[in-house]
Amino acid sequence: FKGGDTCEYLLSSGRFLGEKVWQPHSCMMHKYKNSEAKNCLIDKHVVFIGDSRIRQLFYSFIKLINPQVKEEGIKHGNIPFEDKSASIKVDFLWYPEVNGSMRQRIKSWTEGSVAKPHIIVVGAATWSIKINNGSNEALAQYKINITSIAPLLEKLAISSDVYWVLQDPVYEDMLSESRKMITNEKIDAYNEAAVRILNSSSRNSKAKVKVFSVSKLIAQETIMKSADGLHLPESSRDTNAMILMNVYCNKIMKPIDGSCCQPQPPLTLIQKIAFCFFTLSIIGYLIISLIHRNNYRKNKSCTDLESGEEKKPAISTPNVSTLEMLLQCFCKLGLIMTYFYLCDRANLFMKENKFYTHSSFFVPIVYILVLGVFYTENTKETKVLNREQTDEWKGWMQLVILIYHISGASTFLPVYMHIRVLVAAYLFQTGYGHFSYFWIKGDFGVYRVCQVLFRLNFLVVVLCIVMDRPYQFYYFVPLVTVWFMIIYATLAVWPQIVQKKANGNCLWHFGLLLKLICLLTCIYFLSYSQGAFEKIFSFWPLSKCFELNGNVYEWWFRWKLDRYVVFHGMLFAFIYLALQKRQMISEGKGDPLFSNRVSNVLLFVSIVSFLTYSIWASSCKNKTECNELHPSVSVVQILAFILIRNVPGYVRSVYSSFFAWFGKISLELFICQYHIWLAADTKGILVLVPGYPMFNVLVSTFIFVCVAHEISQITNDLAQIVVPKDNSTLLKRLLCIAGFFSGLHFFSAMQDQSRH
Repeated sequence: FKGGDTCEYLLSSGRFLGEKVWQPHSCMMHKYKNSEAKNCLIDKHVVFIGDSRIRQLFYSFIKLINPQVKEEGIKHGNIPFEDKSASIKVDFLWYPEVNGSMRQRIKSWTEGSVAKPHIIVVGAATWSIKINNGSNEALAQYKINITSIAPLLEKLAISSDVYWVLQDPVYEDMLSESRKMITNEKIDAYNEAAVRILNSSSRNSKAKVKVFSVSKLIAQETIMKSADGLHLPESSRDTNAMILMNVYCNKIMKPIDGSCCQPQPPLTLIQKIAFCFFTLSIIGYLIISLIHRNNYRKNKSCTDLESGEEKKPAISTPNVSTLEMLLQCFCKLGLIMTYFYLCDRANLFMKENKFYTHSSFFVPIVYILVLGVFYTENTKETKVLNREQTDEWKGWMQLVILIYHISGASTFLPVYMHIRVLVAAYLFQTGYGHFSYFWIKGDFGVYRVCQVLFRLNFLVVVLCIVMDRPYQFYYFVPLVTVWFMIIYATLAVWPQIVQKKANGNCLWHFGLLLKLICLLTCIYFLSYSQGAFEKIFSFWPLSKCFELNGNVYEWWFRWKLDRYVVFHGMLFAFIYLALQKRQMISEGKGDPLFSNRVSNVLLFVSIVSFLTYSIWASSCKNKTECNELHPSVSVVQILAFILIRNVPGYVRSVYSSFFAWFGKISLELFICQYHIWLAADTKGILVLVPGYPMFNVLVSTFIFVCVAHEISQITNDLAQIVVPKDNSTLLKRLLCIAGFFSGLHFFSAMQDQSRH
C-alpha cells in the first residue's frame, strides 16, 4: 500500500464496474440521498464558474438536493438556485473563458468582509480554443490568465473548498463544423498547463486548489454516447456530481459506506483500555513462557550419578497452566483483533464498493457445490438431522451467504428471498437443537445456559469493544441468544416437562403442547404490537443491548422477519422425537424413513413444495410484500429440504465433510466477515491486493477462514476456563462477569458524555 490521501484518489483515479457504477481507486463512494445532501449542505453557499460543461455539472449537483429541478435556465447567463428549507444557495456563473472578467469575480470574494462561498467549482477552456480557432497564442494567453488567477484561488482555498475541473475529452467525429477546432490534443495541452501552474502555485502554500481530474477518466469511457460530441451524457455528469458530494460531505456525514475522504476515527476510551489489556496479556504470556522454559531446562530429567536412577521433572501446578492458557488465548486474540482494527478502522487497507452480476454469484455457488459433493463420506449415525448432517447444512448455507454478501446479490430480489430462507433455517436449527437437548437431557442447570451464552456472545462482545459497534449491529447473535433464552424459559418454567416424565404419562405431551401454544400466542401478539415489543426492549439494561441508532426498530424488524421459524423448529423436534420413541420411523443405514409408498409420496410432495416456493420467491416484485409473507411460508422450503435430505436411506447415510468443516465454524465465519473479508461494516469489500480482484479474494478469504477457525478454538478454550462445572466457582465467575459489564457500562457512559 503506497499510502496517500483517499480524497486525492477520489478526485483523480478509478474505474467503471459495469456501465454506470464508478469505483474510485482504494476507497468507497457513498450514494447520497436528497435528505443527506441537504443535511450536509445546510446553510452553505456553492458556486460553479465556467462554461456549458460546468453548467451541466451544476444541474446534476442541484438535482442531488432537489430532483424536481428542470434545466430551464438561460444558456449563456447566470443561474441561481436556492433551497429555503435548508438555507442552501447554489449559483452558476457564466464565465466561459479564463480571462480578466473571471479574475475580477474571483478577486471580489478575497477582498474585505464579502461572504465567501463554501465550495467553488471552476473550469473553462473549450471556448478559448473555439473563439481563437485553436491558436498557440490563445494557449499562451490562457497560461498567463490562469497564472494570475491561481494566487486568488489559493487565498480562497484557506477557508473554502476550491476545485479546478480539468477539461473532458471530446468525441471528434460527432463535433459540429463550428467546433471542429476543439481537438483532444488541444484539450490535453490546456489541461497540462492548468495542472502545472496550479501545482507550482500550491507548492509553497498550505492551502491547495484541488484538481478535479477524474471527470476526464469518466468521459474517456462515455463520451461516445454524447449527443453532440462535446457534452457528457447525463449518467456521467451525475457520477461527477456524486464524486463532488462525496469529497465535501463524507467528512461531515461520515457514512459507513463512504470511506473516501473520511479521516481515521479517534480511539475511544474503551478501545484504549482494550489495547492496554491485550498488550499486557501478550507481555504476561511471554514472561510466563520464558519462566516455564527456564524451569523445564532446570528440571529436565537427568541421571543421578550415585543411584543411576532418572530424576523426574517437577510438575507445574494446575493454576499456572490455566493462567498460561488464559494468557495464550488473550495473546492470540489480541493479535487477531489488531488485524480486525487495521482492516476496518484504520485507513491502511483499501476498500471497494460491491457490484452485482449474475456470474459473480452463481459461478462460485456451482464451484463450492462441486467441491462439497467431491468430499462425500459416510455418516457415523443415520438418524434424522444427525450432528454431521446439521454441520453440513450449516456449512453450505454459510458459504452461500458469504458469496451472497461479497457479490452484493441483495439487489437481486429472488436471491435475497432464498437467502432469507437460509437465515430462517439457522434459526430453525436453533429451535430444533435446543429443544431436543432440553427435552431429552432435562438439564436446565446454570452451567448449560452459561456455556451456550458464552459461546454465542464472546466474539461479538470483544468486537463491540474493539470495533466500537453496538451489540445489535451484529444482529444474528442477539437473535439466536434471545431465542435460546425463550426456548429455555418455555421448557424450564413450571411444570418442567421432559421426555422421561412424559413417557410415564401421555398427558404430559398435551401439557407441553399447551406450553408451545402459549409461546405461539405471545409471538403472534408481539409481532403485531410494535409498541409493546419496543416497550419491553426499551427498558434498561435491555435498551443498551438492542438499540441501534437510538431506537429498537431495527431489532423489532429483524425479530419479526423470522418470528415463527424457531417455534416451527421446536414443534418439528417434538413430533420427530415422539415418532422416534414410538418406533414409527426407520433410521437404519440405507433404509427409507417410512414404508416405500409413504416415503415416495413424501419425497414427491417435498420436491414439489421446494420448487413451488422457489418459483414464488423468483416471481417476487416487491421486497416489503414478500417479507410480510416470508415468516409464514419459509418453513415450507425448510421442511421440504429436511425430508428430501432424510427420507431416502442412502442420502441420509452420507454427508459432505467439506461443508461440515465450515459448519463447525459457521458462527465465527458469519461474524468475522463483517470486518476482515468485507469492509466498512459489510458495505464494501476489503482489498489487500489492489489491481488483482480474483487474487485479492483468494488471499483475503484464506486469512479470513484461518482467523475464524482460530477464534473458534480460542472460544472453546476460554469457555472451559470462564464457565467451570463447579457451581461455587461458576458463581464467582458470574460475579466477575457482572463486574466486567458494569465497568464497561461505566466507561461507555463516560465515552458518550465526552462525545456529546
